[in-house]
Amino acid sequence: MLISRRQALLSGAALPLAAAAPSLVQAQAAPAASTLPTHRHFTLGDFQVTTLLSGSRRVENPQNIFGMNVDADTFAEVSAQNFIPTDAAQFFFTPTVLNTGSELILFDTGNDAAGITAALAGAGYTPDQITHVVISHMHGDHIGGLTDESGAETFANAAYVTGQVEFDHWAAAENEGFEAKVRPLAEKFSFIGDGDDVRGGVTSMATFGHTPGHMGYMLESNGSQLLLMADVANHYVWSVAHPDWEVLFDMDKEAAAATRRQVMNMAAADRIPLIGYHMPFPGLGYIDTRADDTFHFVPHSYQLI
Repeated sequence: MLISRRQALLSGAALPLAAAAPSLVQAQAAPAASTLPTHRHFTLGDFQVTTLLSGSRRVENPQNIFGMNVDADTFAEVSAQNFIPTDAAQFFFTPTVLNTGSELILFDTGNDAAGITAALAGAGYTPDQITHVVISHMHGDHIGGLTDESGAETFANAAYVTGQVEFDHWAAAENEGFEAKVRPLAEKFSFIGDGDDVRGGVTSMATFGHTPGHMGYMLESNGSQLLLMADVANHYVWSVAHPDWEVLFDMDKEAAAATRRQVMNMAAADRIPLIGYHMPFPGLGYIDTRADDTFHFVPHSYQLI
């Protein structure tokens, strides 16, 4: 059979791509195991804010935790609208470091000392550099990193700050986590109330409900603000978008819902970015209001680089 010059050229041109194809397919068939980042730096005025991923885990049957007061069909419909499954959720645990230039302030400590220490190292910090540890509330995933498995203090050079209402509640509750992690450090704690200056540029905000004395913290530098909302909302859809949906871990569910709605309204109206301890890492985003009386979490992209 005679082959035209055009057919020969086309056939020859295809050879390099065909030869390369097997190795290309092979590379795609064996991807490296996925890993999550340990930290993310942001700029807020003269401050550097760093979120730390101290841990992450998959949780089955999320409606056992979120949306406990809505029916399964409503939960499924909202989840589908937001492209998330109903059989499992990914949990994130995100302490935050504030570098003011003169102080290094850590907000919450994760589940354990190993996780927070590793995340700090990834961000270029060591535990002995932390000058202050500020606790939003005393659930185990926020105080777990205060000491290691032997009971040794993780942040030996730090002073400790928390809300007076929160401390008093757990001190009287005979709680195992409090007794193991907080009680041994009690003499190093100072206590605050709503609207107190924690440090320069850090103001406390009462956000009760999730726990009896849960606190948020407003950071401010050169007119720029950022709210650390901790566990005011525990999921970017099932809590942020629907603040009235009940959450298993909220100790006073009615108060927690009212606080969520108040904080979401404030963040949306004032266009204040916020960091949520359990938001998808790196945890920073904005709140937008919707016409149907819900909210929308808008993840940070490059606004605070």
